Amino acid sequence: MRLARFLVAGALIASACGSSDRSRATPDVVGQERRTIPPFPKRPEPSSHPSSSATAPTGPRIVILGDSLTAGLGLPIEQSYPALLQQRLNEEGLHYQILNAGVSGDTSAGGLARVDWALEGDVRVMIVALGGNDGLRGLPPEQLKKNLAAIIERAQSRGIRVILAGMEAPPNYGREYLVAFHKVYPALAKEYHVALVPFLLDGVAGNDTLNQRDGIHPSAAGARIVAENVWKALKPVVKASP
Repeated sequence: MRLARFLVAGALIASACGSSDRSRATPDVVGQERRTIPPFPKRPEPSSHPSSSATAPTGPRIVILGDSLTAGLGLPIEQSYPALLQQRLNEEGLHYQILNAGVSGDTSAGGLARVDWALEGDVRVMIVALGGNDGLRGLPPEQLKKNLAAIIERAQSRGIRVILAGMEAPPNYGREYLVAFHKVYPALAKEYHVALVPFLLDGVAGNDTLNQRDGIHPSAAGARIVAENVWKALKPVVKASP
């Protein structure tokens, strides 16, 4: 499958580049021309409840603003990485409620359009996991940066701590685009002093056994790794929060 070949290639780029400015792996893309590419497939209804419960949250919230990777497309909701993070919080005795604000197909612009809704209530932490669909569509990295910056500013203006989860662009847009896209996330993390997950799909992208048949979305085993990637950044933030 072309998707699988792309992800394998992307994973090889990731392992070769390490922490440099070169790109790592990314979700799928097909074709060689710079053109509009369909976003991640859409789930019928985005998740709008805390991952741990079907009832409204009663404690301080952690909102995860993302796309289908966050929504858990193709998985039972309890196997999505936000639900797994809720389990870790419960195990650690940390009384937060995860709000899964993942909407399949969303770009950074879509996230910005709904961020005020996502930040309603007693939100203490926001995890921003957007950009995969921007990269798939070849949208300008400077626009991605502008949208993500606005999202971070909205949260910080309310005293909400932010964690930024990095994503990578597909390789068929060329090295200049790859590098510009990759630089967005560490630059924003430095500018706004927010915690950074360098690559949301680190250890998962390009591995057939950790992805669903579409080659894009993590399997249950892959989602556990994604949850661990995020937990490394989230744990010190919630431990330090009052």
